Amino acid sequence: MSRAESSRAAPPRPEDFRFRASEKIRYADQDPQGHVNNVVFATYLEIGRTSILPPLLEIEEGAAFVVARLAIDYLTELAFPGEVLICTRLVSAGRTSLNIEQALFQSGHCAATALSVVVLVERASRRPRSLSQAGREWISARS
Repeated sequence: MSRAESSRAAPPRPEDFRFRASEKIRYADQDPQGHVNNVVFATYLEIGRTSILPPLLEIEEGAAFVVARLAIDYLTELAFPGEVLICTRLVSAGRTSLNIEQALFQSGHCAATALSVVVLVERASRRPRSLSQAGREWISARS
């Protein structure tokens, strides 16, 4: 989908995502313009990713996930005080990687969407490793 096509698409809804987490917006998350700093959006997205991946890492012993790509589309501001709803879904799996879609919501409004690509690596060598059959089954059951 091109950027022009994605800008015309309706924003996602929380119910479009299988996994949800919420995080309190901290006063320190704001920048001088009085809204949540754009870099903090990446932190919220990390919270969403890391809340769903630990069970898969139990299957993939001796491995870790590293972020290979993170693309964020900022749609509107997030503001303090309040909470951010972090919604996450597994989209697809490659030989060594996962594509993850996410969205951030405040008060029912979508503030950002994101696509992450995470790669499974051996902890010891830090080299990419293929997903196991058990890992693929876990992903398939949750996609």
